[in-house]
This record gives sequence, C-alpha cells and structure tokens, in this order.
Amino acid sequence: MISQKSVYNFNAGPSALPREVLEKAQKELVDFKNSGMSIMEMSHRSAAYEEVHNQAIQRLRSLFAIPENYEVLLLQGGASLQFAMIPMNFLTSGKKAGYIMSGAWSDKALKEGKTIGDVFEAASTKETNYNRVPSLADIQFDDKDAYVHITSNNTIFGTQFQEFPDTGDVPLIADMSSDILSRPIDVSKFGMIYAGAQKNLGPSGVTVAIIRKDLLENANVEIPAILKYSTHSTNNSLYNTPPSFGIYMLGEVLGWMEQQGGLEQIAKNNEAKATLIYDVIDESNGFYTGHAEKDSRSLMNITFRLADEQLEKQFLQEAKEAGFVGLNGHRSVGGCRASAYNAVPFAACQALQQFMLNFQAKNQ
Repeated sequence: MISQKSVYNFNAGPSALPREVLEKAQKELVDFKNSGMSIMEMSHRSAAYEEVHNQAIQRLRSLFAIPENYEVLLLQGGASLQFAMIPMNFLTSGKKAGYIMSGAWSDKALKEGKTIGDVFEAASTKETNYNRVPSLADIQFDDKDAYVHITSNNTIFGTQFQEFPDTGDVPLIADMSSDILSRPIDVSKFGMIYAGAQKNLGPSGVTVAIIRKDLLENANVEIPAILKYSTHSTNNSLYNTPPSFGIYMLGEVLGWMEQQGGLEQIAKNNEAKATLIYDVIDESNGFYTGHAEKDSRSLMNITFRLADEQLEKQFLQEAKEAGFVGLNGHRSVGGCRASAYNAVPFAACQALQQFMLNFQAKNQ
C-alpha cells in the first residue's frame, strides 16, 4: 500500500493528486480489470483502452458542461507546445492576435506567437510586477483579429481572472492550466480552452484542448499533420500513441471530482481552503503581506512575503521540518507560495493556517 507518511503537498505542479485515485491506481497497476496487464502495457487500439480513453473525454464533457459544438482533444507536449500550435493553426496570413499579459506564462505564449505571426499586447500589468490582472476595460483588440489569448490563473504571481472579457466574434483562447475545473465556467464564451493536466486534472503528460468546431474548420492547413488540431480531432486523439497511463489517471481524477459533487461543490471547497490562508495574511498586521491585490487573488496559488528574507528562510525551513512541501515561491519572484489545487485537502490548509499563526506568535 501507499506509505502513510504524512506530508502537506503544496507544490505548484506537478501537484497533489487525490489519495483515493492513487490507491485505486496502485491496486490496478499490474492487472487492469483482470486483463493480466497494466494499462501501460495495453495497445492503445484495444477495446479496454478505448473504453478508458472515451470515458475520460465524456467525464470531462459532463463536468465542464462542454457544448456539442466543441471538440475535446487529449494531446501531449504540455501547454508550452500549445503556445506554438495555437498561432500555427489560427493566426492566418493578414491577421493579428492579441495577448493579455498577466504573468510569466502569458509572456512565454506571446514570445512563441511572435515566431509564427503578427501578435501584440492587448493589455498588461507588468509595470506593477503582475500583482493584479488587467481590468477588462483596459483590454484592446480589433474585431478583425484572429484571436485574443488570456491566461486565466497565474501560478507565479498568485492572480486569477474573476471574470472574462467579452470578445464578441473574436475567439477568446484561454490557458487554464492552473485553474481548469476549479470552478464552473461558461465554455461557450471561449473559442478554445487548453490546460496541462499536472495541476488539477492528473499527472503530467496529458494536455486537454477544448476547441470550437468552426475554428477547426477554418484553421491553417499548411502545417505538419502532427501539429494540426484537425488531425487529432479526426482521429479521436489517437493519431499517434497517446500517454495512456496519464489519460487513465485523468479519467479517475474526473471521476473523483464527480464524487465530490461536481464543480459547484469543488468551487466552494477551494474558496474555503484559500480563505483560511488569506485570513491569516490579512489579519497579521503586516507580518505576512500578499503579493496579489485582493480583487485579483487566486484561489489556486496564494503568494505572500514576510518582513525580510532571513525571516522567510526561517519560515520555509521550519515549515519543511513540520511536513509542508512546496511552499517556496517561484525562483523569479521569491517569497512563499501555497498552491491549494482541487486535490489539496482542507485539512492541509488548516494545518498551514495554524503553522502560520504559530510562527507569527513566536517571531513578532
């Protein structure tokens, strides 16, 4: 059985997975449904794997209430490959694409877009070190643009869009790698949603892409087949060998979400978990200071600083000794970060809340 050693996993990604899912995967690892084989050993053309594959897609459709005029693709290469595939497919000649700049990942997406075609900054909060997301009123684009790209949640800076711009006939494309399925979203507002699995959906290795069918029908065809979304759509994401174990785990995590009560309940859980930690920050009289402005705060990634670097080092060291994993802030910004994704238990956030209160009491 899985070790009972107790740690509190606040890693930013790859991140916590539901224990129930890990234990089921452990039981089925060497003999999947009395097949005599692991799911990792099966042909991806077999009936047994096909059932797993299709169930993952159907669970995603159901949980996220994905309309019928959208394709659901299970891809490889992470969100970083999507930074290139999106402009390759949708940034056609004579068009521009706007990128809403809210952190390091939107910056990487913009830079990759520049290698493909004509892209521009539709809005940015870089001048304030990305401590908030751009206001919707500040977003500039033209109704003839190919698309507008947005990063819904920013892991490094701890900010999250609470609402999304209405881009009209211009497709809104969202990188939701770090908050997908953390709350209900109206998928029909987007031309495309994509996400690496390793934060809220499962282990690394699978990338989900949800794409409106009319975009696929009008996409660029003068690119290699493996980089065309239509290739993967036509082949039910089985054009080449898929990451079968990762897709199996994706399906199991989605099943766990269903058992939790769906996205409405998961959103309530995430709100409650984040509130525990934000309350400590807000009531600490400056002992802890949050990086993000309150109206832009992320429920997934809670970023904060202490009074000085030496005190931060002491905090992180004592937290490590107490069984907390992954609380170091990203190397580009420093400080501390608690990533409270869907599978992080409420009890872990309670434990962190108490640790922060105790540390403050000892060091004021």
